Amino acid sequence: MEIYQLRSFVTVARLGNLTRAAEALHVTQPAVTAQIKALEEELGVTLFDRRPGRIVLTRTGEMLVPDADHILAGIGGLLSKARALQGSVTGTFLIGTLGDPDALRLGSLLSAMVRAMPVLDIKTRQGHSEALRELVATGALRAAFYIGPNTPRDVLALPLQTIHYRVVGPPSFKDRLLHAGWRELADMPWIGCSPQHHAQVLLRDMFARQGLSPNVAIDMDEFASPHSLVRAGVGLALLREDIAVPAGARDEMAIWPHARASALLSFIHGTTTANDPATVETLALLRSVWRLGS
Repeated sequence: MEIYQLRSFVTVARLGNLTRAAEALHVTQPAVTAQIKALEEELGVTLFDRRPGRIVLTRTGEMLVPDADHILAGIGGLLSKARALQGSVTGTFLIGTLGDPDALRLGSLLSAMVRAMPVLDIKTRQGHSEALRELVATGALRAAFYIGPNTPRDVLALPLQTIHYRVVGPPSFKDRLLHAGWRELADMPWIGCSPQHHAQVLLRDMFARQGLSPNVAIDMDEFASPHSLVRAGVGLALLREDIAVPAGARDEMAIWPHARASALLSFIHGTTTANDPATVETLALLRSVWRLGS
């Protein structure tokens, strides 16, 4: 039994898709299929039920996933301890980041990491919250910033800050927004974005709690800032309160006064990297940068 076979098994079990698992593991799909088949032959059990276009765990596979996770965690702990005994934190540390570096205090964190771990190869990759969470959960990223209504269950998280969002619209919508209820709000034109972007997740959850869905009039590939689109009269959007309120005071946009959405900014990392020296040091530095208690 090989470590890479167990890693392939756990990754396919988490993602439920061979292609996505192969991408996360940086190998070909036939290689993942062969590794799982070899593991099944060695264990003498069927781990997955293969159907056209999908692959699902068998009952036996479901029961073995926790054991495979435990083995991989143990191996990770052994490697981490060995590296710690070497006296220097080395290797590559890939961090997933979101759109606004200043809001993440990313510059301060990276500066502190370079000083504390000068041999460590630090890299960043920008993406959407849910995509980054998935990459962290499967080990493709060491850690990432994450914004969502709740702390994800498949990773470990250090909460950093609660962020509030307001519903904003073009200035011409001011009277409509002032008197609008949830249904009227849902029927207005909305600026949408990737379903994996935290703003879209918050928007969907906000209306789902009311039994409604927003009327997405335009779906943008990227959603770095809807500020200019709202001012141009395209439609409504969720905008960070610290940006929305000053813009509203300048009459650049109208704000729906009846509710706001809240999300948690966290720094997430995989369950198997809790004892990794680079992760432990990064979390300590992050607490200092954000002035968090121990």
